[in-house]
Amino acid sequence: MKLLTFTPAGATARAGVLVDESTVIDLQALGQAVGRELPDTVLAYVADPSLLAEATSALQSSAGNWPRESVHQLADVTLQAPHRPTKIVGVGLNYVEHVAESSRTLDTDKDLPTRPVLFSKPATAVIGPGEPILHNAELTKQLDWECELAVVIGKTATKVTVENALDHVFGYSITNDISARDQRRSGQWFYSKGQDSYAPLGPWIVTADEIGDPQNLDVRLTVNGVEMQNSNTRHMLFPIAELIADISAGMTLEPGDVIATGSPSGVGAAQMPPQFLEPGDVVELTIEKIGRLTNPVIAV
Repeated sequence: MKLLTFTPAGATARAGVLVDESTVIDLQALGQAVGRELPDTVLAYVADPSLLAEATSALQSSAGNWPRESVHQLADVTLQAPHRPTKIVGVGLNYVEHVAESSRTLDTDKDLPTRPVLFSKPATAVIGPGEPILHNAELTKQLDWECELAVVIGKTATKVTVENALDHVFGYSITNDISARDQRRSGQWFYSKGQDSYAPLGPWIVTADEIGDPQNLDVRLTVNGVEMQNSNTRHMLFPIAELIADISAGMTLEPGDVIATGSPSGVGAAQMPPQFLEPGDVVELTIEKIGRLTNPVIAV
């Protein structure tokens, strides 16, 4: 299932499901039409498996004969970030080639990390598909991109093992770990990576059952149509199950929390010469089995 948050023209944000390449079903409107109580926020379905089961049943019972009031065309609605996470846990240096390029250009350690390198992003950094990444020239001249698989937690995780870690995953999305490289402060990344608009997320959440193996997904990023990153999640230094086990050893992961699982090589700082985002640029991220996340860059 592809769960999304959308805004029809002249209406408020709604929870929906993309049922084919062009059709969005409003879950609350569907529920009303078939006599079920379905909420209008994506987070409600992430946090409550019984609600997701209700939505699935309602969708199956109406497949091919959708109530008219529940149907929207994807081209006619505005997509937003699927939800606003309570916390975003970022993972740094999680692809071997990115470790190497970062040691050359960002003064990070050349040795592979022995444990996941973690940082956080605030919820205020989240934007949705098509929303602008903000370029403030007074704060940065080194605005950079990072295409990352986003893991959405569905079940509270505390001290979980690697073996059962994936049981706590609701689904997957795409995030762009935007970074102001020249705003690292004494080695700390929070301000560099946590400014407003620095966490594009979307275009939807794909439930884990539709992804299968999350460690074999092609990831790709282009800037103005030019390919900058092209890799596969199998090249992660720490796979998703290990990340969840490590994080939950000392930090409770709650439904809706997002883990940004790290960037492959090809970031702007590592280009020869370095290339950084400027107003007018368009960044497009694609992850296999999920979709495409596109955002423009504007000056503020």
